[in-house]
Amino acid sequence: MSTPFTRRDFLKLASALPLGYLTARMSKSLNGEKKNVLIVVFDAWSACNVSLYGYPRETTPNLARLAERAIVYHNHHAGGNFTTPGTASLLTGTLPWSHRAFELNARVESSFAQKNIFHAFPGHHRMAYTHNSVADIFLKQFSADLDEWIPRPEYYLTSDAYLTDLFGGDEDIAAVSWVRIMKKGDQGYAYSLFLSRLYEMLHARDLAEVQQLFPRGMPVVNGDNFFILEQAIDGLEARTEQAASPFLGYFHFLPPHHPYHTHRDFNGFFKGDGFTTSEKPVDMFSGNNPSSDPMQTNVTGESMLDDRRHYDEFILYADREFGRLFDMLDASGILKDTWLVLTSDHGEMFERGIVGHATPVLYEPVIHVPLMIFEPGRTQRLDIHTPTSAADLLPTLLHVTDQPSAPWTEGQVLPPFVDSTLERAVYAVDSRHTGLRTPIKEGTLSQVKGRYKLMYFFGYPELKGAERVELYDLEADSEELTDLSASQPELTKQLLDELKAKLAEVNQRVESSS
Repeated sequence: MSTPFTRRDFLKLASALPLGYLTARMSKSLNGEKKNVLIVVFDAWSACNVSLYGYPRETTPNLARLAERAIVYHNHHAGGNFTTPGTASLLTGTLPWSHRAFELNARVESSFAQKNIFHAFPGHHRMAYTHNSVADIFLKQFSADLDEWIPRPEYYLTSDAYLTDLFGGDEDIAAVSWVRIMKKGDQGYAYSLFLSRLYEMLHARDLAEVQQLFPRGMPVVNGDNFFILEQAIDGLEARTEQAASPFLGYFHFLPPHHPYHTHRDFNGFFKGDGFTTSEKPVDMFSGNNPSSDPMQTNVTGESMLDDRRHYDEFILYADREFGRLFDMLDASGILKDTWLVLTSDHGEMFERGIVGHATPVLYEPVIHVPLMIFEPGRTQRLDIHTPTSAADLLPTLLHVTDQPSAPWTEGQVLPPFVDSTLERAVYAVDSRHTGLRTPIKEGTLSQVKGRYKLMYFFGYPELKGAERVELYDLEADSEELTDLSASQPELTKQLLDELKAKLAEVNQRVESSS
């Protein structure tokens, strides 16, 4: 029988943590000074697959345990349906129609370069890390407002950084060698046979000790860049221990994003449990994947159920590691002086012929995301059911830490920190073919107001000049099975007119600034 792979073993695999600066740890009690803020994001985590929110599979036992000390938001929505718009909304407190990060690998519009959460906390030690190369684009763009921008390979188990290491930091030589290494033909490697074999040996050596832990394959960022979530979680805990107080930390981990390579402790956990889902029609956009990301496929039936099961088992892994992080921070005393936030940048689809999130649809699985806020000293659970937005997080954190407000934000301070009796609209936006300074002429908008959700599709070639409108009662029909747009024409028109007025306002603002 193999020996269990422990936390200590993971740490042995990691290099020593470069902290960026050396400082004595200040007292864990801030004695009335400003509190720390720690935002933990797990990528592509749909609230629709979270047992804490009613999902029939027990995917989040640790969240259920920790919820007894948290404010739990049940109707929280991302700004968009994939990493770029979703993360930008989290970091700027604005919606995609304002920050303009519509496309894959896009940056926010230049006027927003200093309209971000790090800029809003100048008195905090600001540090950030992400596994996600797309999210890292924003950290690079906002780096002037960061005290620690932690390089992505730091929490990789292996990476293609070997090539730079082999050549003593000479990136020009390393780049050429990398091209040659990867240039394979019918006869194998065309160039640099020795270096290519050396690279493979180094890679295999690092993977050999941990591959057994991941039967479906190692968690991968891209190419040959692999990571272990435990290593990154331990790194986060170590950095908060060493950081000057008060600190603002943003840590964005890739799980449970595709590929769904969970830890062996959870592999097959839900196999054979008889789980089924509601039958839903295949959406007209099921095959529309404007990115080259293989995460989205047009599938139905058993293969979709298998993908969902693998995803649910990956969530179990993320849930365990967040629970472990919480317990470590709690035991160290950090949490008594820290606002801890758990959320996601977007969700994931396993229905309507769509697996993943790279299509124009804005159904609940891709925009309904978890949000839990752990308030320093809170010992009782509080459940919030009113609709809320990712854009609300920035103004809320400024409010609860007594920071000056950020006038550019489009969000509102979340309940219970302000009176939430007024009904409001919560939006999500997808418009991947819209430029930084051009009106939105093609896209999908969603508006959640009270119990109702309206989706508006317009400008797509598939629509042939028409518009597509859908209306759902989320309280009575959380699965979005019954479109009410035809049976409730007056309500549909009212909400659509409100949404179109908002779109016209946005487009007018863009046109006037061009």
